[in-house]
Amino acid sequence: MQIFHNCVPFYVSAYYLILLPLVGCSFHEDMNHFSSHHKSNISDNFHKLSPQMTYDITIHGILLWASLGFLFPVGILIIRMSSREAPGSARFKAFFYLHVILQILSVLLATAGAVMSIKKFENSFDNSHQRLGLALYVVIWVQVFIGFFRPKRGKKERGMWYMLHWILGTIISLVGIINVYTGFIAYNRKTSRSTTLWTILFTAEVSFIAFFYLFQDKWEYMQKQGVTLGDLPITLSNQEIPERFNQKEMLPEPCGKRNALVNLFD
Repeated sequence: MQIFHNCVPFYVSAYYLILLPLVGCSFHEDMNHFSSHHKSNISDNFHKLSPQMTYDITIHGILLWASLGFLFPVGILIIRMSSREAPGSARFKAFFYLHVILQILSVLLATAGAVMSIKKFENSFDNSHQRLGLALYVVIWVQVFIGFFRPKRGKKERGMWYMLHWILGTIISLVGIINVYTGFIAYNRKTSRSTTLWTILFTAEVSFIAFFYLFQDKWEYMQKQGVTLGDLPITLSNQEIPERFNQKEMLPEPCGKRNALVNLFD
């Protein structure tokens, strides 16, 4: 289980170094392809949309952004912060309950967005945004079901439960972020309105969350190194000094006679 914990920063780093640029490239390619081949269709769809439909699409997007694009990743960030606290402590419990509250709010908002999508939109599931959204709604409620059946610490089922809970949570967070980007594309196609500003703001938010997530691994290490703001020197704590330097006094003398002389004159 420690291997999974240590590999998390690598997975997240790989995601932001590889996946986000691909999403950005795909976004621009889709926009260019769409503008060149479907410009007339965009104009037709724009005129067909009523103000109420445009408002509903906007609310749907806000709900899913707040849910899968903000609350869910922050909830994961909070529970990760609790791993540095002693189990059973007040801070540990506060982090845990905050994680639960954020995840419940995220599920409720995502459910509201799903209900709105089913009732007010045409769902032919012929595009990636709708298909990813349907899969996410299913996995989200599977995650909720698993969360309510959390084994107590010390039981052998706890390790398997943790692995499954962690994998599903990571998948929901990453796929949810991707689906927000595909939602921007769908919104542009439906309303013919630019989503460049929203894409930039969302990318900045996700990048900040990822930076803070990765920074947690280094913060405790930096504190141990004596890193402080200002001109204070960087020092090593006693725990960081290699043990071989502290073991010199414990090594036996190479010569028995020398040991005897030392003992005699000590």
